[in-house]
Amino acid sequence: MTQSTSAYIHIPFCRHLCYYCDFNKVYLEGQPVDDYIEMLLREMELSLALQPITAAPTLYIGGGTPTVLTEKQLDFLLGGINQLFPMETVEEFTIEANPGDLTKEKLQVMKDHGIDRLSMGVQTFDDKLLKKIGRRHTAADVYDSMKLLEQTGFDNVSIDLIYALPGQSLASFRDTLKRALELDLPHYSLYSLILENKTMFMNWVRQGKLTLPDQEEEALMFEETIKAMETGGLHQYEISNFAKSGKESKHNKIYWHNEHYFGFGAGASGYLGKERYKNFGPIQHYLEPLRHNQLPVYERETLTQNNQMEEEMFLGLRLKEGVSQRHFAEKFGISLAEVYGSVVQELLNKGWLEQIGERLRLSKTGLAIGNEIFERFLLEEDAE
Repeated sequence: MTQSTSAYIHIPFCRHLCYYCDFNKVYLEGQPVDDYIEMLLREMELSLALQPITAAPTLYIGGGTPTVLTEKQLDFLLGGINQLFPMETVEEFTIEANPGDLTKEKLQVMKDHGIDRLSMGVQTFDDKLLKKIGRRHTAADVYDSMKLLEQTGFDNVSIDLIYALPGQSLASFRDTLKRALELDLPHYSLYSLILENKTMFMNWVRQGKLTLPDQEEEALMFEETIKAMETGGLHQYEISNFAKSGKESKHNKIYWHNEHYFGFGAGASGYLGKERYKNFGPIQHYLEPLRHNQLPVYERETLTQNNQMEEEMFLGLRLKEGVSQRHFAEKFGISLAEVYGSVVQELLNKGWLEQIGERLRLSKTGLAIGNEIFERFLLEEDAE
């Protein structure tokens, strides 16, 4: 049987740390970046020797900020990836970027090594807000980066935006939406600000130094997003993601379809077989085992069938296409109705779920309260 597994590759370095971000990241200054790249490739080599694959449908390099790597470092990393993975099977190869970090030379290296999709963290087009959330780029940097991408023939570009930012008005958000859509890109991701522990924002909110838009304003921003995207010819294929037809993120759909993937790099998580695992986050803790040809995994969790069924529902219902009852039965050897019949019926009656053919999906009302609905699919843990 073909062993087909995608991979997420983490670059934890940033030129500065944004106030809202809780991803595993460190200041670039003074870090052993070359060592890190070398050990990252070693981790891939060790993992692929233990779990050989014949296909890798998607590769995704995220961060941190992968584009803070120099042209030479990018070339070394991407060259190594090209040697280790069956590149002829890769259908989508994405890298994350920050406006202002891109150069023609870096983009050429990416193109030479097969990267065909770029995801850029724009967050907002309001310069005052960008400063407030700890971003170093300006709206002008976004336009400059877009020109560079056009000149180097990168047309499969996505941008991330965040709404419900501190002090963000509906008018400011509308302007950001308008300017984003004027770029006429094939893909947009829009997330509401989530306050994460150990971030500057969470500390400031606790100290009463920061005020966020209320839930009503946040809901209005979400509604505006859906309307504006539809008008711009993009369809909502997942709660927070919008694309032109055929331009959906193949890598993210691996997650939402609850399929397997490697997680490489400091703090990265992976999902192989029935096991989820997480790597050490601190750079030196990550590097040390690899220097001795040991994998840098610090936590492994074997998922029970109940865990897997819960995840199938949480993740699958994020997608506009919803969950296939046929696929559920094939995967778990039990029908969705046997496991979740009463919950599904209750949610259908409330108008939060809808059934289209054999698929179950969130209704328009359900989309706005996804997390509340996902909780209903938690199962009592018992013997499998």
